[in-house]
Amino acid sequence: MIQHDTIELLRECDAGIQMGISAIDEVKDHVQDGDFRKMLDDYQREYADIQNELQGILHTYHDEGKDPNPIAKGMAWLKTNMTLAVKGSDKTIAALLTDGCNMGIKSLRQYLNDYGAADGRAEDLTRRLIELQDRQLKALAAYL
Repeated sequence: MIQHDTIELLRECDAGIQMGISAIDEVKDHVQDGDFRKMLDDYQREYADIQNELQGILHTYHDEGKDPNPIAKGMAWLKTNMTLAVKGSDKTIAALLTDGCNMGIKSLRQYLNDYGAADGRAEDLTRRLIELQDRQLKALAAYL
């Protein structure tokens, strides 16, 4: 059970990280403020660092990770691009990313409960990802 929960928790984190990186990619070219763009680059690098560590752990279990749900990814892309087409301000971008962080934090906390037998490394990585998204939320508040 420990191995199963560990793999599943890490796979959900992997899918969430991919969604986060993709969301930043979608909006970054529309950001007007240079400091905001740099902040997004920094968070994107932090997501990538956690993902690299996560992939290393998954590799020890001979697992490749998990891609985000294609419907969820498509809906996020559609919402982002439609919203930016109508109202492409930094405030709008911050609001979109805030929604994504809130959903990510909620999902990750649920996965921690769902996969309670996961090993300490997986739980620690998940908590670090939650902390990263929480910090991002606080930083985004300045642009709302």
